[in-house]
Amino acid sequence: MNKSYEIERKFLIKKIPSNLDSYVHFDIEQGYLCIDPVIRVRRKDSDYILTYKSRGFMVREEYEHPLTKNGYEHLIRKADGNVISKTRYIIPDSSGLTIELDIFKKTFDGIVIAEIEFTSSDEAENFNPPDWLGDDVTRNIYFHNSYMSRMENDELKGFISQYSVNKR
Repeated sequence: MNKSYEIERKFLIKKIPSNLDSYVHFDIEQGYLCIDPVIRVRRKDSDYILTYKSRGFMVREEYEHPLTKNGYEHLIRKADGNVISKTRYIIPDSSGLTIELDIFKKTFDGIVIAEIEFTSSDEAENFNPPDWLGDDVTRNIYFHNSYMSRMENDELKGFISQYSVNKR
């Protein structure tokens, strides 16, 4: 089992980069067995992972454990709420960090969120996002995939629209 701390910020998107196909990308499907604490099963292409995440927003304890395909298929059927499907693009940032751009599919078609992982809280707090990233939604629970799994597309799109308007 791999134990670590995830230090991550999340952003809405102003503009999707035009050259997405030039970046490494993979398909993700994930479901949540519990959201407090977060217990998630994920298929990332042909890898299968069980993840535990503690409470929190920018810094959370995280454990990952590999699953077999059969184990994943058994557990994903037990997921509460929506199973989330997305394509994740790995985009290098000029600061040396990596932006993970998630373009959601199926239930959340049209939703796009970027995540950036950091090695320290100071690095995360001092990060200057590129112009194509929008509002920082790190500390807003509505943008945690676990919480999203309990929502409907229209509800989330309405919240994104309202959130962006209220931030101006």
